[in-house]
Order: sequence, then structure tokens, then C-alpha cells
Amino acid sequence: MPDHAKTYASEAERYERLIAREDCQQNILPAIRNICDPAGLEIADLGAGTGRLTCMLAPFAKHIWGFDSSGHMLQVAESRLRAAGLQNWTLGLADHQSIPLPDASADLAVGGWALCYASARDGTDSTAGLNRAFEEIFRILRPGGTVILLDTLGTGNEEPAPLPKLREYYDYLTLGGFSFKWIRTDYYFDSVQEAVDLTRFFFGDVLAEKLENQQSRILPECTGVWWKKK
Repeated sequence: MPDHAKTYASEAERYERLIAREDCQQNILPAIRNICDPAGLEIADLGAGTGRLTCMLAPFAKHIWGFDSSGHMLQVAESRLRAAGLQNWTLGLADHQSIPLPDASADLAVGGWALCYASARDGTDSTAGLNRAFEEIFRILRPGGTVILLDTLGTGNEEPAPLPKLREYYDYLTLGGFSFKWIRTDYYFDSVQEAVDLTRFFFGDVLAEKLENQQSRILPECTGVWWKKK
């Protein structure tokens, strides 16, 4: 598989080209709005990356903070927010275990395809990083605030196929009392060649060769949505 850490550190523009092709059904925003209407809220986007959720929610928010550990990714997010003419945002370098916001300062915290990495920083104790991350998340949330998390349930699959390497993370959320649903967020590319190239870049040869053999511009994706109120 490709080195995702390298991608986040130095290939943000190419990563954004891939991410811009996901969710051709446009299911993500309605899924969030059905859980918590972002209109007029102060929102923290944790693991903002190139601004996928930040740019999606900023038009509705009173203010949105986007935090990521990669300055390279945030440069793309900043360019996108400025191009959209949005001004109600702040971006900053931070990880989930140390969020630079005061206590009870956000109404909604979102984390897309990022919180799972918090479990990988503490050797054999895979829950220690998640415990610290969620202590921080619930610290910054106001009473009655909501956290919404999104993550993959299987790229290339039309039905959820939870990744073995993320099962502990999924179980952690279930045991933590998070509600859950899943949605389809398929990738739709401009051409078969783009589908093959961008899929190989991030997901590796097996999925890329499958699309090439099928001459398909569509890469199925199942996304899990977890949420919990403070």
C-alpha cells in the first residue's frame, strides 16, 4: 500500500484531486445535517486535511476551526477557503490529543477519516491515544454539543466491509456509546485513466487494476458515521 504519512506530508494537491471525486451521491452533508444542523454553530474540524469538511460546513457555521498535523494539507485548505470567499474560519497545526481551544468553546466537533490514527501512537495500548483524544474533544464541546466522526467501511465495496486494522477503533466507538449509520460515498472520476491513476496513488495496485480491468470510472465506497452528544 502507498505511504499515507508521506502523502499527507508532501502530496496534498494530489490527495485533494482524489478526495474531490468522492461522494458523487452527495450523502455526507445531509448525513451531518440530520444529526446536527450546523447553521450558526461554532465548529471544530479535527484532522481537517485539505479542508473537505471545513469547506463543506463553513457556509453554515458561525465560525469553524480546522486543525491538522500537516501544514502542507492546511495550505490547500486555506487556498480553498479563500477561493470560496469565506472568512469565518481559522486553521491551525494541532493533533487530536492537544486541541488549542478553550473549554466549552464549540457546539459541534467533526472528525473525518482521522481519529482512527489516534489509536496508533501508544504501542500495545491502542486505546490510550483515543482516550486522550476524546478527553480533548469533550473538553472543548459545550454542554449538549455533538461530536460526529466519519471513516471508511471499505473502499471498493458496495456494502460495508470493515477494515481489520480499524476494528479496534470501530469497537471503541461502539463501546463508548456512539450511535452509528453508514452511507455510500462513491468516487466518480472524469475518466478511466484518472480513476486508475488516483486510485493507485492512494489505495494501491489491486483496486487500480480492478478499475482498469472493468474500464470503470466509479470506485465504490462505504462510509461509517458515528455520533454522540456531550
